Amino acid sequence: MVKGVTETASTPPAWLDRFRAEAPRLPVPPALVPPDGVGRAAAVLLLFGEGPDGPDILLTERAVTLNKHAGQPAFPGGRIDPGDDGPVGAALREAWEETGVEPAGVDVLCTLPELYLPHSEHRVTPVAGWWREPSEIAPGHPGEVATVARVPIGELADPANRLTVRHPSGLRMGPAFRAGSMLIWGFTAGLLTQVLAAGGWERPWDAGHVEDLPEEVLDLAARG
Repeated sequence: MVKGVTETASTPPAWLDRFRAEAPRLPVPPALVPPDGVGRAAAVLLLFGEGPDGPDILLTERAVTLNKHAGQPAFPGGRIDPGDDGPVGAALREAWEETGVEPAGVDVLCTLPELYLPHSEHRVTPVAGWWREPSEIAPGHPGEVATVARVPIGELADPANRLTVRHPSGLRMGPAFRAGSMLIWGFTAGLLTQVLAAGGWERPWDAGHVEDLPEEVLDLAARG
């Protein structure tokens, strides 16, 4: 259990006001509505901070050696353990284990609606936090996490970094982002799309710009 965590122990910056108001009532896409009595409870942390390049959000990239979700960018997170005291405790614990984020330096803003991931059968609660006192970050589990990065929100919102990805078979798979060396797609990209819209940070972009998922990404995804 993560001790000493309080919700909004200090005042977050004004640029998070709209997100805080909109995020708890974001619509859940029909395909991600949790079915009754199905799925394992999990949580992810949407950690907002202010870095040298302005407002940012914390992302990880999973190790290519994993059997599931290998090489995929993700939010810190994982299953909710009995001692976690719910999604907030789980999200903060996982972020500390995976990236070194100190829970005492995070103010919890809100929780978002629960989402269902049918492929892994997880019911995921996103937890949003303000990084009041940033700590040093680095991959905490080298066998699980390859990279930890503070990605500027402006970089994600830049229309030049947005695209739609699909399977080479022609099946459209949804939105994606380019951030540094990362191609962000799948569940993480879908949630980021909602985050940008909720915060009022989204800019018009060409959703008709469609690219096939790279072969190396497909090879890693096929493991799961």
